[in-house]
Amino acid sequence: MSHKSLEITLKGFFGKLGSVLTAVRVWTVNIFTLLLLLYVVGGAAYLLSKRPPGVDPAGKVLILNPEGVVKDQEVYPTDFDFPFAMPAEKQIQSRDLIRLIRAAAEDQDLAGILVDFSDTSFTGPSTALAIAGELATLRQAGKTVIAYSEVLNPSAYLMAAQADEIYVHPSGAVAINGIGGYRDYTRELTDKLNITIHNYSQGDYKSAVEGLTRSDMSDADKLQREELYGPIWAALKTRMALGRQVKPEQIQHMADNFSVPMLDEGAYDGLAHAKEVGLISGTLTFPELRALMIERYGKSEDEEGDRETYPHISWQAYQAQLEPEESDAEDAVAVVFVEGGIRQGKMGPGVAGSDDIAPLIRKAHEDKSTRAIVLRVNSPGGSVIASDLIRDELAAAKLKGIPVVVSMGDVAASGGVWVSTPADTIFAEPTTITGSIGVAIAFPTLENVFDYIGVNFDGVTTSEHAGWGPALSVDEKLDAIFARWAGSAYEEFINKVAVSRDRESDYIRSIAGGRVWLAPKALELGLIDKLGSMENAIEFAAGQAELKDFRTNYVVKKTSPFMALLRELSVEAGFFSSYSEGQFGARMAALFTIFDGVSQPRATILCDSCLIEML
Repeated sequence: MSHKSLEITLKGFFGKLGSVLTAVRVWTVNIFTLLLLLYVVGGAAYLLSKRPPGVDPAGKVLILNPEGVVKDQEVYPTDFDFPFAMPAEKQIQSRDLIRLIRAAAEDQDLAGILVDFSDTSFTGPSTALAIAGELATLRQAGKTVIAYSEVLNPSAYLMAAQADEIYVHPSGAVAINGIGGYRDYTRELTDKLNITIHNYSQGDYKSAVEGLTRSDMSDADKLQREELYGPIWAALKTRMALGRQVKPEQIQHMADNFSVPMLDEGAYDGLAHAKEVGLISGTLTFPELRALMIERYGKSEDEEGDRETYPHISWQAYQAQLEPEESDAEDAVAVVFVEGGIRQGKMGPGVAGSDDIAPLIRKAHEDKSTRAIVLRVNSPGGSVIASDLIRDELAAAKLKGIPVVVSMGDVAASGGVWVSTPADTIFAEPTTITGSIGVAIAFPTLENVFDYIGVNFDGVTTSEHAGWGPALSVDEKLDAIFARWAGSAYEEFINKVAVSRDRESDYIRSIAGGRVWLAPKALELGLIDKLGSMENAIEFAAGQAELKDFRTNYVVKKTSPFMALLRELSVEAGFFSSYSEGQFGARMAALFTIFDGVSQPRATILCDSCLIEML
C-alpha cells in the first residue's frame, strides 16, 4: 500500500471514529438531559402529592418535630453545578419556627402539643435558648405539652424540659452532656515530619491556629474558654431546671454521672435516675405512647385509614395554613443576614459569601422604602477582604443617613465584629460570643522535607520573592514582610473598632488580643450597646428612623424556581451527592479557611473559640 493510500485510510478511520465519538457524546448528553427532566417532572408531581393538605386543627394535637438545623436565615446553593451538590440537612429559619409556636400558643382550637426535637440542631446556644423560651410560653398559655423522644440529647432535652410531661423510650437515653471538648495539637507530629510552622498571629488569645503551633492548649485559650463555657452552660442548665422545677445541680449531677456522648441507647440506669429525680416523667414505648394519646385525645384513623391513632396535625400542615405576614406600610426596616464563615465568593450553607451579601446590602440601601437597616450577624469571622467588602456597603448606607443597627446572634466575633463596625448601635443576645479582635496567620513550609528526600528547587525570578511557595523556606527578609503584614492587619482591625466604638485605640488594644467575650461583659467593655433579640433590634432601628408604622423587609438572595425544586428533591429523595451542613462539618469548614491556598498565606480574622457544639 502506498504512503498516500495509507494516509487516506487513516484519515477515513479517524474521521469515522470522530463521528462515532461525537454521536456517543450527543446521545449521552441527550439521555442524561431526558433522565434529568423525567426526574424533575416526576419529582415535582411527587412533591405536589406530598403537600400538606388543608387540615382543620380543631381538636387535634400539633406534632412539633422539626428535622434539620435551626438558623437565622436558610441558605441554599443558587447555581446549577455538577454534581448538583445540595445540603443533606434541612434548614429551618428561627423566625418561622417562632411564628409557628406563637400561633399555636394563641390557638384555642388545638387539643394539645407533642414535641420531639431529637432530630433538630441549632447554630448555637443563643438560638436554642430562644426557641426553648418560646416553647415555655405554650405552657404559660394553658396548652398541654407532652415531649417524647427515643433519645434526649442536650438540645432536645432543653426543648423537652419546657413540656408538662417528658417520656423517653425504655431503651433510649437522657444524654445531657455539657458543652466544650478537645482539639488536636499537631506540633509534635509536624516537628517529626520536618515540617516548619510559621506563626504570625496577632493576639495572645487568638487560638485559631494553636492546633498547628502548640502541643497543648495555651493558658490564655483555656482561660477564655472557661469564661465562655461556664456562663453558657449555666444558662442552659437554668432553663432546663426551670422547666422541670428542679435545681440546676440535678442537671449537673445527671451530666457528670450518667451522660456520655457515646451512650445514646440502652442507658437504663440513667433513665431510672432521671425519672427518680424528676428530669423525666417516665418511659414509654411507641405503642404505649399511642395508647396514652388515644386515651387523652380520642381515636381517629390515619391518612390511609388503616391504622388507629389520635387526632393530630403535622407542624408542616399547621404552618402552611398560617396567614402570611403582610403590611401595607410604605416604610421598611431592611434586614440582611451574615450567616456562616465570611469568605469571598457566593453564599452557601455555612458560608457568608461577600459576593452576595454586599449586593444585598446595596439593594437594601438603594430601595426607596428603606428607612433603617438591621444587619443580623451570626458568624465566627473569616476573610479580611470579604469582611471589608460587606462593611463598605454598610458604610455607604450610613452616608445616606440611613440608621444601621447590628443584631448579633450566637456568635459575632473576629470578622463578625469587623463587619459590625459601621453600626450606630449594636445589640447582642445574652449568650452571644463576640470580640476576638485579632488576626490568625499560620502556615507550613516543607523545605526540610524536600531536602530529606532529595528534591531541590532552582529557577530564575525578576524579584526577590517571585515564585515563592510553601516548598521553600522563609528567609529573614520574607519573615519580616509577613510580620509587618500581620501587624498592619491587626492595627487596622483595632483602629476600625476604636472609631466605631468612639474609644482610644490603646483601650481597644487592651481588650483585644484575640480574646472573646460573652455579651454581658462585652456590654461592660463597650464593644456592644444593648442586650436584646433581633426583634428588639428591629424595633429600635424603626425608632431611630422615627417610624410609627413600618414593615420588616428581609433582604435575602432568591433561589430560582428550578433550584428550589432541586433543593426539595434532594431533601426528599437523597438523589444528589451531598455534604452535611451539620454543626461539626460547617464549623470545621470555616476553620479550614485559614489554610486555603497555602502557597498564598492570608490574614484571617476567625474565632474558633466561639464554636460551641450543642450536640
